[in-house]
Amino acid sequence: MTSLWNCLEQHTQQQGDAVALQDATTRVCYRELLPRIKALAEVLVRAGTRRLALQLDNSIDWALCDLACAHAGLVLVPVPGFFSAEQRQWLLNSSGADTLIGPPADGWQPLVLAPGLSGWHRQVDAPVPLPSGTAKITYTSGTTGQPKGVCLSLKQELTTVRALADRLAGTRVEHHLTLLPLSTLLENLAGLYLPLWLGATATLPGLEEVGFTGSSQFDASRLATALARWQPHSLVLVPELLRLLTGLCLRQPTLATSLRLVAVGGGRVAPGLLRQARAAGIPAVEGYGLSECGSVVALNSPEHSHPEYHRPGSVGRPLDHLSVRIDESGEIHVRGGAMLGYLGEPAAPAEIATGDLGQLDADGFLHITGRRKNVQITAFGRNFSPEWVEAEAQGCPAIARLVIIGDGLPANLALVQPLPGQESALPGQIAALNAQLPDYARIHHWLVPSPGLAEAGLLTANGRPRRDAIRRAYADQIQHLTGVRP
Repeated sequence: MTSLWNCLEQHTQQQGDAVALQDATTRVCYRELLPRIKALAEVLVRAGTRRLALQLDNSIDWALCDLACAHAGLVLVPVPGFFSAEQRQWLLNSSGADTLIGPPADGWQPLVLAPGLSGWHRQVDAPVPLPSGTAKITYTSGTTGQPKGVCLSLKQELTTVRALADRLAGTRVEHHLTLLPLSTLLENLAGLYLPLWLGATATLPGLEEVGFTGSSQFDASRLATALARWQPHSLVLVPELLRLLTGLCLRQPTLATSLRLVAVGGGRVAPGLLRQARAAGIPAVEGYGLSECGSVVALNSPEHSHPEYHRPGSVGRPLDHLSVRIDESGEIHVRGGAMLGYLGEPAAPAEIATGDLGQLDADGFLHITGRRKNVQITAFGRNFSPEWVEAEAQGCPAIARLVIIGDGLPANLALVQPLPGQESALPGQIAALNAQLPDYARIHHWLVPSPGLAEAGLLTANGRPRRDAIRRAYADQIQHLTGVRP
């Protein structure tokens, strides 16, 4: 299999002066990139690094550290900036990291790696054993306070990258702008490795520059400024960012003119939102994946490049190296791209049970319907996935977030967070939403949580609802409104 290093050497020969990486202040061309990767790899090896925990903002330095570890055969442990202090400490301890680039930690000694790049070092006598070939430990946010480490090989990462390159052939993506944290495996592979594989430019501005404040607050005006400045061809988004981008492009249509691919994942996307996005000139396509399977399992391609791989309403056909089956309970199983295993646990099986529910249509397109553990059964015995209703609510312009609670209840309750200044529009929009839903999935009662779900610690680090914790926190209100205590 062609290696990433072969690709970089080819790009050096063919377009050495082209920009490979850039951020707000610096550019690195392809002619410079591989020598810089090799030089930093040698520095890390001389420093005694074996497992590097990396907690930097999106930047060229983040990219170089990742690539240097891959080149030297060192294990990279990305540290999500949105992790709590407790989760960060858990990651450092459980991974056995001996080098840290990022904020200091108790018990670590200063370490100078290169001009402008310093870190921290500690002695780790008996780190937890890793599966053979582990190149990266990516931590899932999970629904508990202790995220799980997913062990991946470089071969697995690059297999996903190559499959993405094949799926997107003809899209002419020559400039990608990272909006999600590079510590997120999806952006790591699709926003860094894939552009370098293709000989494109990866633009890596800091998260604050593109609009993020913390893990769940976002300033859409900064995103508009970044898009106008960088004029990217491709973006990777979560559904909420697609909704914000759609609103921006409806008001400022020129923001969408450079875009050739906007891939959306990380949660179910309402078909109505995708239609709104396309009407605003955004070439949005939905995909699906999970870290345990290399981040991307299925992806639609833009209709103009591969019509046979494009079906609105689905998350696309599985990538070519993967096979997908649906078991008797409706759960999706994936074979062909399994992780090496969870950190500290036995090797992963060849087939991964995803915990997601879905269907394969007659043409092989995958449709996601919800999470198996989240299926709600009303007091009248009707089953539905809350993700379905929550995704449909993405089309309501006054609703920033909606979480529905119906399991075991005679009526469904929703927690609704309005956008600032839009509170008065909620009744009408919820009524319109209900008109699209069958009775058993409709919102019969709703309330506005105070404080917000994120502020109350009722969301995971990447913004998904902690459903059990929400039910406990709102037990009194649920009982008052429905007559049943959860």
